[in-house]
Amino acid sequence: MRMALLVLIVLCLRNVTRADEVAPLNVVLLVSDDQRWDALGAAGNEVIHTPHLDRLAAEGVRFPQAFVTTSICMTSRASILTGQYMSRHGITQFGRPIPPADFAETYTALLRDAGYWTGFVGKYGVGRVRPEDFDFVTAYEGRHWMEVDGQKIHITERNAQDALAFLEERPKEQPFLLSVSFFAPHAEDRAPEQYLPQEWSARYYEGARVPESPLMDPSYLEALPPFLAQPENEGRVRFHWRFDTPQRYQEYMINYFRLITEVDQVVGRIVQRLQEQDVYENTLIIFIGDNGYFHAERGLADKWYPYEESIRVPLILRDPRQCSAERGAVFEQMALNIDLAPTIVAAAGLPVPERMQGQDLAPLYLEPEPPVWRNEFFYEHPTITRRERIPTSLAVVRRDWKYVLWPEWDYEQLFDLQADPTEKTNLVDDPDYAAKLEELRRRLHQWQERVQ
Repeated sequence: MRMALLVLIVLCLRNVTRADEVAPLNVVLLVSDDQRWDALGAAGNEVIHTPHLDRLAAEGVRFPQAFVTTSICMTSRASILTGQYMSRHGITQFGRPIPPADFAETYTALLRDAGYWTGFVGKYGVGRVRPEDFDFVTAYEGRHWMEVDGQKIHITERNAQDALAFLEERPKEQPFLLSVSFFAPHAEDRAPEQYLPQEWSARYYEGARVPESPLMDPSYLEALPPFLAQPENEGRVRFHWRFDTPQRYQEYMINYFRLITEVDQVVGRIVQRLQEQDVYENTLIIFIGDNGYFHAERGLADKWYPYEESIRVPLILRDPRQCSAERGAVFEQMALNIDLAPTIVAAAGLPVPERMQGQDLAPLYLEPEPPVWRNEFFYEHPTITRRERIPTSLAVVRRDWKYVLWPEWDYEQLFDLQADPTEKTNLVDDPDYAAKLEELRRRLHQWQERVQ
């Protein structure tokens, strides 16, 4: 045992270099759209093909308990940029940008001010991108296929070409920050087929079949708050677009997985270019989904609501500072999308602004003794158009309990996640849990005051 410990210490010391010999750490942030935590080979999915992301996980760390604080693209992407809850950054509507004064405290602006060459590629999602906020920017979204210079091209292939162009064109004497924000595997909502992958990815799914979740049983739809089960609810509307027959479920899920495989291939191409440029071992790479996704569980599709399928996302960090003997580790601490901004800022050696509400993740895997960590977080989601379509929801989420409030409907839910991990049995009216209900009601009010 003592010899094994000595070997581990020696291996870790080999990664330690004098601070004045270390060049500033480059950063590549990869954000996929509507990819939930288990749509990943490294997470145990035996159908999906994601070898490059799996390799990043094997060379870094994976957080299987990663969540978003608001499960919708524009708000989650604003939270990633700012490190803030929705209540603080205020992005609750499509098309609303982060004001310049607030953008100055995003990870992008802070690193740029510190001398980083910054680039953004793909789906911005937070209003119209301001070209002056980046050194290199190409922003587009909404369709899987588009025409560029008279040629038809898939949006994910365009993401790849633009990301590689940034790496080629960047000044080689400067540290760099590249954010690649994929539109895939988001559905193309106006297309009848919804998911429109490239032809080449089909070969990985010949004869494949996606297992149906036990949560597709009708009893889970019946257990929902009654207003979520109504035909006008958007989760039900989109369920009928995508998953309401076994044949459609298989076809659309396979195409959804193919879109993720195509993202994975781009990740591999970016990694290869970093290696060719001899900067791979000085680059922090982060991969996250912007929100989770219902795959027909509970009779729903898409996201928004504070159930696990909607709020839990994949999160991988490949950090060259990590001890090589400890790579491939899985950390069970609760990680949040708001943690990425402070993690990136701290990795660049900069002070983290007080307005950032997330936590630097790096001490969890770099420090000999991990820091005391959160045991709960606050979830919030705004009304989209009207309460019948997508209502406001608030929640306190713990590892063992979850409390949900639907304020527009005056409706509460309380789940014992140890006894009921699928969040089916609402304990609000059970007198045995009255004390726990009151405790979590108080915590919700405390969170509402705190996050603003």
